[in-house]
Order: sequence, then structure tokens, then C-alpha cells
Amino acid sequence: MTTRRSLPALALALLVSCASPDSQGVAYVGATVWDGTGSAPVPGVTIVVDGGRITAISTGSAPSGTQVVSLEGKFVIPGLIDVHAHVSGRWAPEGVTGEADRIRGDLELFAKYGVTTVNSLGDGEAAIAVRDAASPTDPRARLLASGAVVAGDEAAAVRAAAISRADAGVDWLKLRVDDNLGASQKMPWDAVQAVLDVGEERGLRVATHLFYLDDAKRLLEMGTGMVAHSVRDTDVDDSFINALIANDVCYVPTLTREISTFVYAERPGFFDNDFFTELSDQREIARVSEPAFMERMRESPAAAGYRVALQQALRNLKTLVDAGAPVTFGTDAGPAARFPGFFEHLELAVMVRAGIRPDQALYAATGQAAACLGLEDVGTLEVGNWADFLVLASSPMDDITNTQTLEQVYVAGKPLR
Repeated sequence: MTTRRSLPALALALLVSCASPDSQGVAYVGATVWDGTGSAPVPGVTIVVDGGRITAISTGSAPSGTQVVSLEGKFVIPGLIDVHAHVSGRWAPEGVTGEADRIRGDLELFAKYGVTTVNSLGDGEAAIAVRDAASPTDPRARLLASGAVVAGDEAAAVRAAAISRADAGVDWLKLRVDDNLGASQKMPWDAVQAVLDVGEERGLRVATHLFYLDDAKRLLEMGTGMVAHSVRDTDVDDSFINALIANDVCYVPTLTREISTFVYAERPGFFDNDFFTELSDQREIARVSEPAFMERMRESPAAAGYRVALQQALRNLKTLVDAGAPVTFGTDAGPAARFPGFFEHLELAVMVRAGIRPDQALYAATGQAAACLGLEDVGTLEVGNWADFLVLASSPMDDITNTQTLEQVYVAGKPLR
């Protein structure tokens, strides 16, 4: 995982400007800004954007020649980064045809909810093509992609599949070491090792779907680059925590993944949340609201098991954050019943429910998430970075659900809402 350089508090000094005095950029003035580095929020900040990037950020006035946009009384944070999500095209508006355009539709939905970077872990090669065709100033979420999950029982075949993914230009490799609560067989360890070997040979980190602590420890020893879900069977221990920290491997809780397995047994409260209903797919809401669907979820042993697993995941999240482990942010949003965009805001709220502070949850979703993905120019509001930021009506430091007071999203300085 790449370690980012930290930024001193904005109030200390005017940062060096990349823009000339007569620049025709845009100056966003007057907001309280939390920059994603872990520093405290700073009031009365001016952010200057030119060419899609931040060219100055200070507590000074707007430079001459800039267009001024007042954000007085608003709260600004970096765009959210989902380290583990999916883009299948399932969530594009009805009538959008073509796989690539539907994936772009998913990315537009993510962005309108303030998720400005998405790491797709487990989708097909079409996601790679969409990533390659994108411009960094496109008005949608930025995309990284792993291609399809590498799966199989035979080491040679799995190795060939991993090489094929690498040849396609993936950002990550993705595999699963999980038995689905005892309902299936785990990937054999020699096959797992074959994928990790390809990752090492090709300079690609491997994201691993897992459930059990013992598997997580073994995978860390073998060189996995991401714990792609919570440890959900037992309390994490010192040896696991120390291995995460020593190897700088990010831990991605994906708490809303668990929630999606049981929450529709009854009508969830967020179905009456205006922030949810504003953009969410009404067809999918209707599908999961069907009495037969809800009854199956109520009777599902897997749903009951994952409900228990969520409580274990919450305990482990608090332990890991308190220990200073590199906990980051992901939702597994994108498949059926996992609503992209809104689930990221729900994830933040559930992370805080686990006992961590709002700023710790937001850091996991911004600066820490960018570090996990090795991204240098998103995740924090710094000079030279892309101007990906959210304008909120109220401070999420007081109440994490205030991320849902979202008024505007900017991607490369372009407004989306």
C-alpha cells in the first residue's frame, strides 16, 4: 500500500499556488473544509480550481481573475473512495443500452451520491475497457478494475486465468477464500498461491475475499494485498493486527454487504429516506419489497448467519481502528440489492455505530482509501490534486449522517447535481 505524504493544517499558511494571478479558474470561498489528511476542519477556506485540479487552497481571499462561488456556511470534504465495489451496469437508467454505457451509468450514479472513485473488484473485462476509455475529467466516478474473480481448483488453470487478467491490464487481482458459511468448498491453497505468485511476478496486488481469522492470517503470510471483507468468525488478535500493520495491508470492512443479506426481511427504514429515494432504482426497490422475496430472506439460514457475522465485524472494526491498523472503506455495493451510492453513506453510519469517530470513518473513505489504492491525486484536498469534493449543508463531524445533506458533487471541478 502506498503511503501518502501528509498535509499541514490549512490554517497554518497559504499553500503554493499553481495558478497565475490572472488565472480564470474558479474560487470556492467561505466553507469549512476537512481535507482528508486527518487534520481538523478549517473554517473560511478558499479552494481555487483550474483545469480540473486544485491550484491553491488557503484561508486567504480569492485571487483576482477567478470566478467566485460562495460556499459560506457549507462543509466541504473530499469525494468518497469505495475500495471494494462493483460496476456491472445493473444500475444504469432504463433505456441505456450497451454494456459499456450501462457501466458508465453505474459510475454516474456513484458520483451523484458523492462516490468519486470506485475500485471494481470482480467485474468483467468491459469494466477495464470503460476505465481505459475514460478521461480524468469525465463527470462520473473514476474507475479501477480487477476483471472477473480468479476462481478454480487447479493451480495451473488458476495461474493461467490470473495471467490472462494481468495481460488485460487490471489494477488488481481478486480471489475468494470462503466457504459461504459452510455451503461450499474454499479455493485450495495451492491455487491461492498460484494467483499470489502471478501478482508478485506482474506487480499486481491481490485482493482476497475471506471470512475466517485463520484464513486471513495465512493469506497475510502468503502476501495478500487487501483483506477485502471483515473477519467475521471471531475476535481479531494481536498477531493479525501486527501483521496488517507490518505489511501495510488495508482492511476493508464492507459492513453493508452483511446488511444486504438480511435487511429486506422487513421493510428497511432507509426506504423512507429522501436521500435514498431521490436517485435509487425503483425497480430494485420493488423487487426486494415483494412479499415472497421478504419471506425467503426471513427464513434464510444464511441471512441469520450473516446477521450474527455483522456484529462480529463491528467489534473487529473498532479493535482495528483503535490499534492503528490501516482500515479503509468499501461496501461491495453494485450487485443486486446493494444500492450504489447510498450504501456508501450507510457504510459510514454503520462504521460510526461500531464505536469509531466520524472523522476516522471519513478518513478511511478518503485519504486512507487513496493510500490503499496507491492513488496520489485524489482522496485529499491538496494543491495539484483533482478537484473531487463534496459540498454538505451540515458538518459530518457532528453527525456522520450529515454526509446525506449533500448539496453538490464536483469531479475534476465539474458540478454533477
